[in-house]
Amino acid sequence: MIDFLVDYIWLIPLYGLLGAVFSLPWCFRFIRKTGPRPAAYINILMTLLSFVHDSIVYTHIWGKPAQSVVFPWFSIADFDLSLAIEISPVSVGALQLVTGISLVAQVFALGYMEKDWALARFFGMMGFFEAALGGLALSDSLLLSYGLLELLTLSTYLLVGFWYAQPLVVTAARDAFLTKRVGDILLLMGIVALSSDGAGLTFSQLQSWAETSPLPYSTATLIGLALIAGPIGKCAQFPLNLWLDEAMEGPNPASIMRNSIVVSAGAYVLIKLEPVFLLSPVVADTLIVIGAISAIGGSLIAIAQIDLKRTLCHSTSAYLGLVFIAVGLGHVDIAFLILFSHGVAKALLFMSAGSIILTTSGQNITEMGGIWSKMPVTTLSYMTGSAGIVALLPLGMLMTFSRWFNGSFTVSWWLLTILLIVNIVNAINFMRVFRLVFLGKPQAKTRRAPEIPWQMAVPMVSLIILTLVTSFVPLNYSLWLSPNSPILENDSIVIDYGIYLIIASGFIGCVIGAFLPLLRGWNRPIQKPIRIIQDILAYDFYLDKIYQFTIVAFVSNLAKLTTWFDRYIIDGVVNLVSLATIFSGSALKYNTSGQSQFYILTIIIGVSLLMWSILSGQWENIINYWSLY
Repeated sequence: MIDFLVDYIWLIPLYGLLGAVFSLPWCFRFIRKTGPRPAAYINILMTLLSFVHDSIVYTHIWGKPAQSVVFPWFSIADFDLSLAIEISPVSVGALQLVTGISLVAQVFALGYMEKDWALARFFGMMGFFEAALGGLALSDSLLLSYGLLELLTLSTYLLVGFWYAQPLVVTAARDAFLTKRVGDILLLMGIVALSSDGAGLTFSQLQSWAETSPLPYSTATLIGLALIAGPIGKCAQFPLNLWLDEAMEGPNPASIMRNSIVVSAGAYVLIKLEPVFLLSPVVADTLIVIGAISAIGGSLIAIAQIDLKRTLCHSTSAYLGLVFIAVGLGHVDIAFLILFSHGVAKALLFMSAGSIILTTSGQNITEMGGIWSKMPVTTLSYMTGSAGIVALLPLGMLMTFSRWFNGSFTVSWWLLTILLIVNIVNAINFMRVFRLVFLGKPQAKTRRAPEIPWQMAVPMVSLIILTLVTSFVPLNYSLWLSPNSPILENDSIVIDYGIYLIIASGFIGCVIGAFLPLLRGWNRPIQKPIRIIQDILAYDFYLDKIYQFTIVAFVSNLAKLTTWFDRYIIDGVVNLVSLATIFSGSALKYNTSGQSQFYILTIIIGVSLLMWSILSGQWENIINYWSLY
């Protein structure tokens, strides 16, 4: 039985897709008497089956070598396209994280979306979402992964635009879709170029190919830059980071998935492509620079937001930036551990945010206060999730950072400086939100704030427990990834004191956030420099305005130019030809007299003109020829 489950592990992503299909009668309202809740129950049951199936397989394959299952798709001559999946502790563990987070998010959505008339449509989309994520976790094929990333882009568009009657939601869904498409197109170009240069379209072949068949330096650089474009868009990294902020217009249960495992899906593909990136130092340095800008910039932007969900989503970009830095440095297992620790804690944070939004019907943190005594489970969830992200003792992110600074990896002062900045700024931000929302006097929207129903409380408590035990899980996970990492020469001061500085930065950030003066929404700083800095951070460094006056303006003006050229040049030539045809036809109709001698005269004149046009340039040659005789 267990061997059957292992052999057919590729069915797990189809469970979510099957749940989405079974939801269609309620989505199209063919069934009305029961209401939409049966569709939710079906999808939750399918996700539970996925989680159970995956858990059994995971316990069975622990410590065993990876297996590959290949599904032939298209083959002609030497051209072969196959779809492959990998059965290994890493891929099955990633699938378990997907199904586990999806299960708690859907149970949470059962309480959060209880009164929504489109509940069946939402759960159908969530099933489709889970299917794409599950397939991506198992995929060992570049081609299959690209197709699944495209499905994730479509899922993001559908879920962000779920409440499509609101104009702002429609705009957010469109921007999220188009921003991701920019990265996807470049990723496709990189995949085609990589396959044409002799690399196999499976991740398991890339390592050996990179060692035996290196590309020319310029080619490797261009292909690497194209391949990182897709993960940049999926992980909301600079300069394609604004879509995640706008995606917060969607329902909160979808935001739980999006900020924990959906952004991690792009980073998962990035990690698997790491052998290609290391062929070019330019690509590795680009990853580090993009990661550093996103990590520091995202942390600073988050500290100036007043929307509850946006204060949390920008920190997602920040910690995914650390993943980019780790991949650029070649520290693949650290990147995996950051994804795991951050994903669990961030899911818990967004659950606490969702419970606050449902209870208060608001997202402005300056209009809240005094919730801690009314909503103890929500308060504990927020505190645990925040501590798990900012590396406070003894939670998972601290264990991840401690492995980074245990002497097994090359680290330096600049890396430690980035980690300290990110840790201290996010600690200040989380403490700021905690003070405004949970402490102080109750405000108008929080005077009556009852605790959430059990459908939302049970997933939150489950994630609290999981967040607390992640401090032990990363050390076990690292046994899969790089068990024999050599001890490298490092700066002994960084190695000896780095982790202690990171711990201290978390506590210092909490202290600063505890005593930092906070203003409500109707107050603004009097000092002009402070107001300018606040506006720059609150409006995302005005990156949307920069795009508007550069890229958008260029595309818009180019579109106007091509429209003018098409209307007046292309259409003008076509209209001129048509007018000439009409005029000539109208003129020739008068030659239709019925008299044969007139037709003969017309033929003679036409042939004469034709001969004259042919021989007009040859008269001089003819005269010279006859002059010789």
